[in-house]
Amino acid sequence: MKKVVKIFSRSLAVLGITLGFIFLTLVIMIKMICSNISGSAKELFATTMLETGQLKFVTKLFLSKDEIQKLVDQNSMATMNTEMDTDLINTENKEDDFDINGIQLEEISGNTFFAKMLIINDPSRIKLATTYPWSEYGVELEKLVKDNNAIAGINGGLYLSTGNKGGRPLGVVVKNGKIEYNQPTGYPGLHIIGFDETHILRIINIEGKNASQVEQIIKEEKMIDAVTFQEESSDANNHFVKLIINGEERGVDGKGSGANPRTAIGQRADGSVLLLVTDGRGANGHLGATAKDLIKIMKKYGAVNAANLDGGSSSSMYYNDKYEMTSVTFYYANSSWKLPTGFIVEKRD
Repeated sequence: MKKVVKIFSRSLAVLGITLGFIFLTLVIMIKMICSNISGSAKELFATTMLETGQLKFVTKLFLSKDEIQKLVDQNSMATMNTEMDTDLINTENKEDDFDINGIQLEEISGNTFFAKMLIINDPSRIKLATTYPWSEYGVELEKLVKDNNAIAGINGGLYLSTGNKGGRPLGVVVKNGKIEYNQPTGYPGLHIIGFDETHILRIINIEGKNASQVEQIIKEEKMIDAVTFQEESSDANNHFVKLIINGEERGVDGKGSGANPRTAIGQRADGSVLLLVTDGRGANGHLGATAKDLIKIMKKYGAVNAANLDGGSSSSMYYNDKYEMTSVTFYYANSSWKLPTGFIVEKRD
């Protein structure tokens, strides 16, 4: 018995030393990155960590508040107040050369990410799936897709992700023309992202609006299915929404943001919808995509309008009974995080 205890104690000691060595190595590496040896590495590290839900504090352990803000400012996005011209989009049904599902699946590789894009010919097939009435827990993307007899889907807008419970959205949610959630106050830079009754993708700034004002906007703009995401460039958040409006690319300084898993949505002049999901945070050895990367991809694929949605560990894509892109979180590497909302693609008639 004493021999067993002795072996066990030694094993614990070896494990402790190993973990301590790994931790020390990690600290040294971060300190090197945060030094002035490589300005680009320092910028990418700081802006990337600031976009993570649970690890924002790491940057503040190694850099001062002024240093952090300077790096954020060097990798930021220009203000974009351009109003959308809906006449630039034609959503009339048309013949297509897509697959039997009316969908085209594209694989995209970048220097720091791998991505997949679904191109859906008919925008009227894009709907919002939700778990309303809301509860403490959401569901995986696969369930949102299958429960609504859909063929594909991506994660949606802001939600309370703490502990991966995922049952409650944040901001505003509209499904089938009805408001299912409307608490817009307290979130700077909030934007509605979704489709109106003519199946045109709309990106509407509702910053500073109260629930009554938002309800009026949804009614006037005839919004059918929509979520919200946040525009805030600071050392507290560093989120962004608009990527392309009326064919005009948003201006960026540096990379525009850190590198992270991303989910984005866009629409071409012919009405086709672009659903994009990238990996990151170490998945496949990749850091992720920056704002500049998303703009470049959306422009290449013909987006007239495009917006960033919720990303990070939430980013996921499901198509034709399998995950094309899964959560980058280790424990959910073969599925998605629990979600309250997701944009889905209805099956073709």
